[in-house]
Order: sequence, then C-alpha cells, then structure tokens
Amino acid sequence: MATAEFRGQQGGDMESLYQTRLRRYVTAMRNGKPDMVPIRPFVAEFTAKYAGYTCQEVAHDYPLAFAAAKKCAAEFDWDAVVANMVYVWTGLTQALGLRYYGIPGIDIPAETGFQYREPPKDNAFMQPEEYDALIEDPTGFLLNVWLPRVAAPVQGPGSPATMEGNVALIKGAMAMMQYFGAFGPQIGQLRSESGTVSAIAGIFKAPMDILADKLRGYLGLVDDLFERRDKVVAACEALMPHLYHVAKATSDPEKLVPIGYWMHRGGVPFVSPEIFRNIYWATVKPIVEELWSDGLQTLFYAEGNWDYHLESFAELPDQSIVYHVDQGDIFKAHRVLGDKFCLSGGIPNVMLAFGSPDEVRSHCKKVIEGVAGNGGYVADAGAIMQNDTSVENMRAMTEAVREYGVYSQGVSAEIPPRSAAQSPSAGEKRLHPSAHQAVRLPGVCLPWDEQKKSMPAIQGDETLCRRVWEGIDGMANMFIWQVLLSF
Repeated sequence: MATAEFRGQQGGDMESLYQTRLRRYVTAMRNGKPDMVPIRPFVAEFTAKYAGYTCQEVAHDYPLAFAAAKKCAAEFDWDAVVANMVYVWTGLTQALGLRYYGIPGIDIPAETGFQYREPPKDNAFMQPEEYDALIEDPTGFLLNVWLPRVAAPVQGPGSPATMEGNVALIKGAMAMMQYFGAFGPQIGQLRSESGTVSAIAGIFKAPMDILADKLRGYLGLVDDLFERRDKVVAACEALMPHLYHVAKATSDPEKLVPIGYWMHRGGVPFVSPEIFRNIYWATVKPIVEELWSDGLQTLFYAEGNWDYHLESFAELPDQSIVYHVDQGDIFKAHRVLGDKFCLSGGIPNVMLAFGSPDEVRSHCKKVIEGVAGNGGYVADAGAIMQNDTSVENMRAMTEAVREYGVYSQGVSAEIPPRSAAQSPSAGEKRLHPSAHQAVRLPGVCLPWDEQKKSMPAIQGDETLCRRVWEGIDGMANMFIWQVLLSF
C-alpha cells in the first residue's frame, strides 16, 4: 500500500525520501511540529504474518526476519521501523543453551512467538546470599556464576570443562558477532530500498528490572525488598555504571534516534510508590540524565500502565525522552508530559487485532486531535505488534494517520536543534566509579594492568599492545552484558 510519496521515489531518489522521513521523525521526537505525524510501528511477528512466514521462521532464521521487515517497510507508508523487532534470535539462544527461552517450533508451537520463562523462586539464577558477590563485581558475577546457570552446557569455575560447554561459548560469541554485524547492512537496505529510518539504537534497562527479569525473578525480588532491602539498593547502584556504559556504547553515533528503554516491573502495582521512588527511579533517573548530557535521547517504552508515575518522569530535562504509552491514558500523559516530551503509541493492540478498520480510524483521529495538535507525537500501537494484529487494521491505522496527521507547513529543511542538556542532578559519581570503587570498571573483563603482570616485559610499543587488548576485551564484556540485556 505504498502511497504517492513513496511511489514518487520508485526508481528515483530514495535518499531524498529517507531524509524527509528522518527530519519528520526526529523533529517530532524533539517535541516539534514536522510536516505530518510520523509513523513508527514496532512490528514484530506481524511482519512474519504479512510476509508469509511462521513465528518459528522469523525467530530462528534471522535473515527471514530481516526480509519480512524490509517487505513491510517497502509496502507500507511508514517513516521508521526497527530493523528486526523479533529481536531475540533463537538460533543464538539455542547455541548457548539458554534456559529461560521457549523457542517456537522446539519448546512451543511454531506459530507462537518466543516466550520468556520466569525463573522459579526456589531455583532463581541468583540466590539471596549472593548479593555481595554481584555488588562487588557485576561483570565477574555474570561470567562466573550467572552464565553457567542460564547456559545449560557451560561450566562454572571449579567444575570440569567440557567440550560441549567450550563449544557453546564459542558458538554463542560467534553467533552474536554474526547477528549484530548483520544489522548494519539491514539498516542500509531499509534506507536505500524503501527510504525507511531505523527507529532506535542501543539498549537500556533499569537496574531493578534486571534483578527481577534475569537474576532473582519477580517473586524473589519482592522477598528481597522486604528482607534485604539494603542489598537490593546496593546491587542497583552497582549495576548503574555498567548499564549506562552499554546504553551509551550501543547508541546512535549521530545522536538522532533514541536508545530503547524497556520498562517492566518497577512501577505500581508491581511495587509500591515508595519503592518506585526510592529504589527504581532513584537508580534510573541519573542514568537517563547522564545519557542526555551526552546528547542521547531515551525512548521510555512504558509497557503496561505507568500513569501513576508521570509526575516523576516530568522531572527529567525537556526533550530528554520520548514517552511511549501502552495501556496508560495517552491523554493524561499529554496533559502531564506533553509540554516537555514527545509521546508515541496510544493505539490499543486489542483494537488492532480484533476491532474493525472503522474503529481503528476513529481512534487514530481521536488520538491525533487530542495529543498531536502542536506536534510531538509519533504514531504507533501501544505495544509491540505480534501475529494477532490484523493486516486490514494496520492499513487502516497507516491511512488514518496520513489523513488526519498532516500539519499546515511543508517539510522542514533542517532538523531542529535539541534543547540544551543539563548537568545530571544526582548520581554522577555512582555512574563513574573509580578503580578503588570497583573490581573492574564498566566495559572491562580483564584489566590491562592485571594482564600485564602475567606477560613478559614488553619490548615494543606498550600503547599499541594495550589498545588492541582493551578493544577485544571490551567485546567480551559487551558479549556477557548483551546476553543479559538482549537475549
């Protein structure tokens, strides 16, 4: 359903279309008014449905997921998409033997999207008495304790090494390098073949969500919040500089598209307002402020309903985030946050799956009229769209946004500048621990100064040796943190 704007570029200047869409998207995210409301659907298994693949195929064979995303981008009039919103490549999770995923076609039916398996409370991947080890050395804990527990073939320190475990580590590292390396060409093809912008870059998760998602499990964390609260706080603070490092290192080098921040279990009703304020938000806000001081915007993907916490989010600097509304009230979010931040989402997934095209058009019109009058809105569903989303309703949403989301002025010739960054209000010292405050700094597995002690005297250029060592060591560090955050 390519529109006149796209058809006019067929065989012509696709780069011009890309630049128009990039200006439109970034202008809106900087809370400005572009020529029209940008459309940026987070389409996951929907792309499989549209392209004729199964959920198993796009999860387990990522080139097919890339192809499905490109097909949708070429045939719908969208401004930006994620290069692969079926983000977990289950070929990699199977190579590592990760215990916490249900793989389509292996553990679950082929037409079901991949599933996350909650660790049981009595057999969590981190035990309550292990907080001190995590706090002292987060990276060492992940490599020595956590990875052998979540990756079935991998053996921990003190256990006999096995060929199966060694091969699993090699396969996992090679698979991650292959997968992440494929994103550059995929993003380039979206740009050159359909003029589509890559919607996000980088990944961030809240320290307390890490504890709930991958270490203690939600029920284990709830116990800890009452039985060992000081350890939870210290663990969150210890994770902060590492999570900041990954977010910054994986961000858009041009500082145009935002870092994805997936918000899970840190708000009401999962925890009390007091816990949110003093633990969850206290260890998120400084990171977001520090990223903004680096010129990096964060997409708050507020899964579920975070309406209770809108006033807290309003404390952040103007334009520093894009606030995405899932099950919350987008009109309330606009009243509280609209003067400071761009909003996105607000089109219910249930409606897109089971409603009629007329209902979708009517709701899109209502949202655009209610929150997009002065710009600062990006059209999308409330949550990531899976294979229950109706193709007809997706067309209706796209057409409605193009019909009702046009502003009076023409295309801006330039992207508006972002607002001036403010210095972080708190926590800067915690984000940049000194060598005396941590066993190993963010981005490091084996520090050069320690490695040098086991080497013969360097007869040539030590700077060269150190630079190459630290570059490859940093890749190893990124491997374990990406397993934690992305897989």
